[in-house]
Amino acid sequence: MTKPDAESPWGNQFGFIHVSVPTRNGLDNNDPLKIISKVKRLIKRKKRSLGVFLTGQLLETMRRFRGPEVAAQYIHSTLKNTSMTISNLIGPKEKMSLADHPVRNFHFMVVGVPQSLTITMVSYMGKLKVAMGTEKGFIDSKLLTTCMEKAFKRIYEASLEGKP
Repeated sequence: MTKPDAESPWGNQFGFIHVSVPTRNGLDNNDPLKIISKVKRLIKRKKRSLGVFLTGQLLETMRRFRGPEVAAQYIHSTLKNTSMTISNLIGPKEKMSLADHPVRNFHFMVVGVPQSLTITMVSYMGKLKVAMGTEKGFIDSKLLTTCMEKAFKRIYEASLEGKP
């Protein structure tokens, strides 16, 4: 748990980073690590931008003076103009238990959102869990699963190339 005098705040922290989904035309499709590096640099730059800070401050001010319902309406109105969201949660590094029952694994999903595709990620004990949810009839779930598995495999294999 966070100590009372810690620098990191308690509770949910919201911020938005608007990133266009890259098209295959503008990227080198043969090197998945190159694509990931390019997207990582873009997101890192956007995370450090003033826009993220100002959006967070706007939401906090809205919540404080007009109430959580108004802040939630603002978040929903922003999200309904997007087609996909990615959300993450940093989980504990140590094994945890609930009522003396060890927790082997867990994941989360944001439900009731207006996007066609939602991707959530959580880390727990150094392992990453990725969950995906789609609007009913938006995409063939088996096709999406196959594409994601192939993409993860390509990324993994590319990351091992050149290592002893």
